[in-house]
Amino acid sequence: MTHPDPVHATLDRGLHQLAAFGGDLAAHANSIGTILWSPPRVVIVGRLKAGKSTLVNALIGAPVAETAALEATNTVTVYQDGSPSRAEVVGVDGRRHPVTVGPHQQVPLPLATPDIAYVDRWLPSAALRRLTLIDTPGLSTLTVANDTATRRATIDGFEQTRSASIDADAAVFLFDAAPRIDEIEFLSQLPFTPLNMLGVLSRADSFGEGALGRRDPLGHAAEHAVRMARQLSATVSTVVPISGLMAQTSHTGMLTEHHAAALGRLRGMPTLELIRTFDADDADEVLPLTVRIQLLGLLGEYGVLNGREIAAGGAAALNAWLTDRSGIGGLMRALDASTTRFAILHRAHRILARLDQLSFTHPAREQIRSLAAQLRAAPALQMVTVLEDYQRMLRTDPQASITDELRTVLTATTPAGRVGLPDDAPPQAVTAEAARRLGMLQQRSLATGSAAEDAAIVTLIRTYTAPTVPTTPTPPPG
Repeated sequence: MTHPDPVHATLDRGLHQLAAFGGDLAAHANSIGTILWSPPRVVIVGRLKAGKSTLVNALIGAPVAETAALEATNTVTVYQDGSPSRAEVVGVDGRRHPVTVGPHQQVPLPLATPDIAYVDRWLPSAALRRLTLIDTPGLSTLTVANDTATRRATIDGFEQTRSASIDADAAVFLFDAAPRIDEIEFLSQLPFTPLNMLGVLSRADSFGEGALGRRDPLGHAAEHAVRMARQLSATVSTVVPISGLMAQTSHTGMLTEHHAAALGRLRGMPTLELIRTFDADDADEVLPLTVRIQLLGLLGEYGVLNGREIAAGGAAALNAWLTDRSGIGGLMRALDASTTRFAILHRAHRILARLDQLSFTHPAREQIRSLAAQLRAAPALQMVTVLEDYQRMLRTDPQASITDELRTVLTATTPAGRVGLPDDAPPQAVTAEAARRLGMLQQRSLATGSAAEDAAIVTLIRTYTAPTVPTTPTPPPG
């Protein structure tokens, strides 16, 4: 049996108190509780044809998101675990329209795209028990409506549809090369911090000169991703290179023994001859045209060129190679170690905001206000206050030393790390450094530049004077 972390436990007790106030507050508590206990929600964002739906398929482990030559995803779609497989199309007016969906079938849309807010899609998936994924239309799309849908889901709609199904705890933004100016501008508008924004360098298998170039594109992409991560450090936690196509093929069961055997027949063929074989219309004596098209569609040029020797060992060996080379494992680790780590803090922030809203609009406002104050003062929620101050400082003065100090407190995993010391620093050194930082903050409090900085200093003083420097909660195992 697993136990909830202190943040979950504290908020759960608070919601039980809210329900005990009676009346319709039990319904409010249940509604807010869905934020607390559902899996973290990750929104996938990027340009047209950046590979978002391909990545969604790989993460889910099933080919459910549309991938096509032109604009495939034209509505926001929320993928979540559930059985039986089904879907509901939610209109901008809030009305839900159930639709019938068969296995591996696309969702039929009963409304015109401009009239659709989003689609709820349920399917049985072990991956979706851990993460709910939100696929979005591409930025700079072929239609204004699609671009608007993405922004409605991630910017405007983040506040306006808080009670709907598209609130996200984190974001993954797909780049195809150097970040463009409009992408940087869009990232700055998203309601996330670098703590829960992850970058992906997509199509890593065709990066640079591609599969036939002088450099291995995957290695080239990995180097470029490191540079991008440094360049975008104020926006994303890291940038992970991914071959979405190879990840999708290896994780969705698309690869068969027939495919592996066909690719294995090309083992030992000189590269130029292999290229001519795939370019020619009359090379059926080597491989039928339909099979060549299938292999390119599943593996891409990189997979065909470099997977031939592996394919001789069968589909299982080829699939394992695709998984390893695709980079999907690194992305999943980054999601676990970085993005989802802060989901509970962001959710706690949203829950407290919901309580604050109720305290202004509900007849039991005094009781609700007292409960919200009690929760904010709880030691388990101290990191939520740190996060809120960090968000405000990012908006008002992202380059300030106070902003860096808040991030250090949030991202470190040990008491020593939270005061900027090595994790194995002795307790007396941690105490001394906390005292030094406390003194500097007290001096700085005499001449602050903004209300956000005032609040941040108060929070940091509280942090450094606590009996032990608190730690950021980690998600319960599951």
